Amino acid sequence: MALHTDGDSGFFDYREDPANPGWYTWDLVDNTRFNGAVMGRLLTRREGDKCRLRMMPERRHTNLQEMIHGAVTLSLIDISLFAAMRTLGSGDAGMAVTLELSTQFIGAGKVDKPLDAVVELMRETGRMMFMRGMVEQEDHQVASFSGIVRKSPKRSL
Repeated sequence: MALHTDGDSGFFDYREDPANPGWYTWDLVDNTRFNGAVMGRLLTRREGDKCRLRMMPERRHTNLQEMIHGAVTLSLIDISLFAAMRTLGSGDAGMAVTLELSTQFIGAGKVDKPLDAVVELMRETGRMMFMRGMVEQEDHQVASFSGIVRKSPKRSL
């Protein structure tokens, strides 16, 4: 499978995942940066008008209560905005920035099941993307969120 980086400044390894039909990788080419070094392998797919970003929690992602650490959940949410940007919108996720992120924790995530952030694009303008979503594990809700991302400025040649 070929590496697809078009539209994302060459920063992402976005390609079909042969081990998970219907899913695409959402990993940084440089896995020593935060996403790969802290979060581990990430998968994404489009589900109608939504984007789902999935991580496989490990013990290193837990707090002292053996639940997914809140910082990990927040990180998954933030990264999901950029996966949704590529999947649902027209933005270049490589150099975009989060302007606002509001999160409400609803329940605790467990380490033994995939943790998913499901994102919906509410509005896209020339410079901004407004999104909202839920973090879930199967039928269990972990958090709800909304966020605003500023797209990368167009580079002149």
